[in-house]
Amino acid sequence: MRISLLAGSAVTVLILAGCSSTSDEEPARVFATPDGPGLSAAVTEDALVGHLQELETIAAAHDGNRAAGTAGYDASVDYVVSQLESAGFEVTTPEFEFETFEAQTQTLSLAGTEIPVFALSYSPTTPAEGITARVVGAPAGADGCEAADYAGLDLAGAVAVVPRGVCPFGAKQTVAAELGAAATIIVNNEPGPLDSGTLGDPETAKIPTGGVSQEDGAAVLAAPEVTLTLVTTTDTTTSRNIIAQTTTGSTENVVVAGAHLDSVPEGPGINDNGTGTSAVLETALQMGSAPEVTNAVRFAFWGAEEDGLVGSTKYVEGLSDDDKRNIALYLNFDMIGSHNAGYLAYDGDDSDKVGEPAGPAGSDAIERTFVERLAADGVAADGTDFDGRSDYGPFIEVGIPAGGVFSGADENKTTEQAAKWGGTADQTFDENYHTDQDTLANVDRAALAKNGAAVAYGIGVYAQSVEGPNGVPVGAAREAARAEG
Repeated sequence: MRISLLAGSAVTVLILAGCSSTSDEEPARVFATPDGPGLSAAVTEDALVGHLQELETIAAAHDGNRAAGTAGYDASVDYVVSQLESAGFEVTTPEFEFETFEAQTQTLSLAGTEIPVFALSYSPTTPAEGITARVVGAPAGADGCEAADYAGLDLAGAVAVVPRGVCPFGAKQTVAAELGAAATIIVNNEPGPLDSGTLGDPETAKIPTGGVSQEDGAAVLAAPEVTLTLVTTTDTTTSRNIIAQTTTGSTENVVVAGAHLDSVPEGPGINDNGTGTSAVLETALQMGSAPEVTNAVRFAFWGAEEDGLVGSTKYVEGLSDDDKRNIALYLNFDMIGSHNAGYLAYDGDDSDKVGEPAGPAGSDAIERTFVERLAADGVAADGTDFDGRSDYGPFIEVGIPAGGVFSGADENKTTEQAAKWGGTADQTFDENYHTDQDTLANVDRAALAKNGAAVAYGIGVYAQSVEGPNGVPVGAAREAARAEG
């Protein structure tokens, strides 16, 4: 039996799937219609919160976190898999190797004065006594992304100091290393500490690299020399992704919807990214394993995102050319219930002219789908840059259009955004980001509900059609668009 939950419908329509139930049978499972409006109506706040409660309980029982490579992550995988299997999905959990990073000592001394410093993931270790060296700062206006930024400067044996922004941290330290620097310090480009970030992978990491706050940056640049001590270790371990796909719908236009399942080691990761996980999972449960859809839907839950998008990267790297060609689009959901929530859709057309260029052809249409859905819910969404910090990155790199919704992380909410959405201006979207306070108590449930409905809507719309005004390239047009990319 299938129950239609069309938005705005005054009646409930029962559609019998060729059989009837009796009082002696198990209760029939309730599915939403797989179109956007029907599916979004079925993904409720209570159901989303229920998944978050389970994930928080798992974290509490496993040292307060669900980080990849830990028992907490494995328990999270078990929970999601059991839920999917209960809805009839055939589930796989492919393993992959990745590197775990730990910093045992993080200190920065300027003439005896200690300044907080944080080792970027995969930073090579310094000697136990640290590195004492002169400071060479990138000139004002330079970002340290290319050797020309240091023209006329001698970096040999020095500690290079560069601002955050424009290019990845790994690129900045690579440039400094190639010019002979002994270490790199990256200064935050906004108030507050630079207490998270990655060099990408151990192969990219060349020299010890730490981050300092914007407030401390001037003192570091003014110091004739500093002593930087970053005693770190990097080890190889394994983790798993979770993949489940509907048995119905075309496999030549697969809609992939994903969220990362892991947390950082510092906390339970309920907003980051229990919220995205709960929305994708509940959408899968409501859609079911064999819905009446035009296009197959593949639900993915990524491991080791917090270690550098490892799970999604390994997955995309493992796809054949035909597999990539048959993916019509990728929808990414990473943090949708931030404490000081924003309502953001990935800027597929680069209309904001911020940071990275437009996504692959069709990303603009995906953005419109989510902006229009939120507008129908009374929310005027803003764009957010494809800055490479979440699992859309590997898909975009191979030309697959992408999009999704996001409630913000460590960026500040503007005065204009606070006026539109409420909340507090000039404070970060999520002050609990990557901390032990990333708990259910600090999730904005109104944002969770609105964004959760948008997640289901987007998945449902593209499950029915990837063509039309908000569609993506298909057939020969897809081949041409990806060849150009």
